[in-house]
Amino acid sequence: MYPIYRLVSGLIKAKRSSKLTFNDSSVIHFYCRPWDIDMFQELNNGRALTLFDLGRFDLATRTPLMKLLKANNWGLVVAGSTVRYRKRIRMFDKIEMHTKMIGFDDRWVYLSQSMWVKGEPCSSALLRTGITSKGKVINPQESQKMMGIENLELERSEWLERWTDSELARPWPPEI
Repeated sequence: MYPIYRLVSGLIKAKRSSKLTFNDSSVIHFYCRPWDIDMFQELNNGRALTLFDLGRFDLATRTPLMKLLKANNWGLVVAGSTVRYRKRIRMFDKIEMHTKMIGFDDRWVYLSQSMWVKGEPCSSALLRTGITSKGKVINPQESQKMMGIENLELERSEWLERWTDSELARPWPPEI
């Protein structure tokens, strides 16, 4: 089940929190609950992906993006992701999640997200995301102009470039 309570309370907190620019990181905190764990008594990998949604919603709400989405009846989409799980998150661990925009091109916005427990990195996700209207992806520069943002500069790292290149080389449709 989708964590509706966490989503609603997170959106309320985001609206009350300080505003962010697209160069800032969003940081949220929450606990690993009994309904988040798998049979090995750790955060379920599918639930981790769902919880990463909450970080993206916080970033969108604390920047001008959410107002733009609502005003135009637009949506957000995840078009690709790579996740690393390195340390177990156990029930009742307090999680600190970081979300940051790390780049964009003529179609996609790239985000980095990570979960930390007691100052230790536990997992990270690299996501290719987009803003959509009627099933089509909107150019990020167009949406930036609509938000009054000019000359947003994000230095795309070499590893991000390699990741996007490897995604282009990956076969689609998948081979059976």
